[in-house]
Amino acid sequence: MKDKDDVIKTICGALSEGNIADASDIARREYPFFVPSLVTRNFNETQALRIFVRDGFVDRYSGKHLLFPPVLRLLSFLLPKEFPFHRNWKMKETHPIYWERFPTLDHIIPIARGGTDDADNLISTSMLRNSAKANWTLEELDWSVHPPGDMDQWDGMLSWFVKYMEKDRNNMKGKYLDRWYRVARSLYSRDFLWTKT
Repeated sequence: MKDKDDVIKTICGALSEGNIADASDIARREYPFFVPSLVTRNFNETQALRIFVRDGFVDRYSGKHLLFPPVLRLLSFLLPKEFPFHRNWKMKETHPIYWERFPTLDHIIPIARGGTDDADNLISTSMLRNSAKANWTLEELDWSVHPPGDMDQWDGMLSWFVKYMEKDRNNMKGKYLDRWYRVARSLYSRDFLWTKT
């Protein structure tokens, strides 16, 4: 694809010569309009956790650390004034940590642009970066992919969460925390979780 400035100049040149058909053809060929698909993807906790661990709880677009999702919800449950959370993520009622550190899965090549749901096309990123990327490609945003993190250095507080929940089963408040706890325990051995700090 040509430089986009050059494409616009060429289109405007064709229009200046009164040639709308040529301008239209250049636009379709050199700077096409894509209608984004409105398909919503829902990944279960097991699928998500596998990618988060593979990526070492690192936002692969920014390189910043991410947190194991139920850690944030547990903080909001235990410290609601310090870490408020709104179920619809209203910004004035949700702590910014959710946007900055809550891990999500993103399609490197967006589904709307021909990407797939294969693990090789999925990457961990923050809600903030995921929202900003939307259906754009990395090239269009001038973004790059950072290397995965090292789970021995940072595990997103995953092992802390499991230990905390096991310390007192009364901590198991609600289905959300319970689902994530069961997934963490089923995917990762007791030895792995208990050797982490």
